[in-house]
Amino acid sequence: MPEIQHRVGIHAPIEQVHSRFATLDGLADFWTTKVEGDPAPGGKLAFTFAGDEPSAVMEVLSDSPDRVVWRCIEGPDEWLGTEFAFNLTASDKETTVYFTNTGWRETGEFMGHCSTKWGYFLLGTKLSLEGAEPVSFPNDQAISGWEE
Repeated sequence: MPEIQHRVGIHAPIEQVHSRFATLDGLADFWTTKVEGDPAPGGKLAFTFAGDEPSAVMEVLSDSPDRVVWRCIEGPDEWLGTEFAFNLTASDKETTVYFTNTGWRETGEFMGHCSTKWGYFLLGTKLSLEGAEPVSFPNDQAISGWEE
């Protein structure tokens, strides 16, 4: 099955990087400022971009100091059942985030769009943890007309 993969090194302690993917405040800085729910394993996270209804709901499958995993249970058809994993590795120089979005049924334009946008948000996380302002929605840059 096709999957999305990204690897980004961040000059920040692993605990700070982990909090971006495992706490409501961190997720608001990472992906969208409108996030609600329970980030603990077994909990559900609702992410809203435009409008009042969540754009995606994720079930939190696991959360450990070096790995956070979600499964999409509501959202775009192409995402349903896919898993999103944030694997973290600390070294003397940086914390590496190895992101995967697995379980896609097929490749296509939407997958390409999502891959680019995930890369954008991961680079935004790097920059914000290294001193810049967060670029989570609605402060992100649109990459295509799909986002207008």
